[in-house]
Amino acid sequence: MSASVLDSARRAQAQPALPVEPLLLSTVRVRTFLGSRLLTGATGFFLEQRESLFLVTSRHVLYDEPTSHFPDRIELMVHTDPVNLTRTSTVSLPLYDGGIALWRQGRDSGGEVDVAALELPRERLPAGSLLQAFDTSHLQPPPGAVAVGASLLLPSFPLGFYDTLHELPVVRQATLASSYGLRFQGNGYFLTDARTHRGSSGAPVVMPGPTGGHMDGWLLGVHSARMDIGGRDVRLDESLGLNCAWYADILLTLTAEPGAATGR
Repeated sequence: MSASVLDSARRAQAQPALPVEPLLLSTVRVRTFLGSRLLTGATGFFLEQRESLFLVTSRHVLYDEPTSHFPDRIELMVHTDPVNLTRTSTVSLPLYDGGIALWRQGRDSGGEVDVAALELPRERLPAGSLLQAFDTSHLQPPPGAVAVGASLLLPSFPLGFYDTLHELPVVRQATLASSYGLRFQGNGYFLTDARTHRGSSGAPVVMPGPTGGHMDGWLLGVHSARMDIGGRDVRLDESLGLNCAWYADILLTLTAEPGAATGR
């Protein structure tokens, strides 16, 4: 056995076993505030790029002009005990500094992308924080690995529902409903077939599978919203049950360089 394999084995043995699946610790409940007033609840997840840690969610969670949703800070609940998941601490993050938005967002040829990345200074985390983060190795599945109809997972906090004792999300099943790699109707997202609700915006869309990293699963996209069609007769026709998921590779750009893409 090579020295590198032995080193990897020793590191694996030295790390304590997590109390739950890493995917559940990668996803966090996001609450938005204007001053002290609670506005909405949503979902976010953690992503590491080089030495930086980011919270990723839907852009409309942080800023949404059509609904006049303009929070100035968010709160997260972070686990603080590697054994007892009932122990958590609140982390409050400002969204503006001197009137300048702190989150990063981007555009593509189809217009604005409904994804935002907010850098999370590690010094703002409580001591002993227990969280898991995706990294860039999760963003690039092998060619041909993602086929239409593939089984997907969406950990989230639908309608604010979750394990309130352990502060953990629930996981919905989904399937890939459009060809992965194609921009559906020219937009920077693909479709999923899943039952989703308000509060799920910003959830990671994950295809289970070995990635060789600390957390299994390919991060394919960021869940944005349910899709509907104009002209549907709400009395006769059920909702399509389809959802938009923005391609996660936008995160390579948003987290690459400080100020590479900024909010409003």
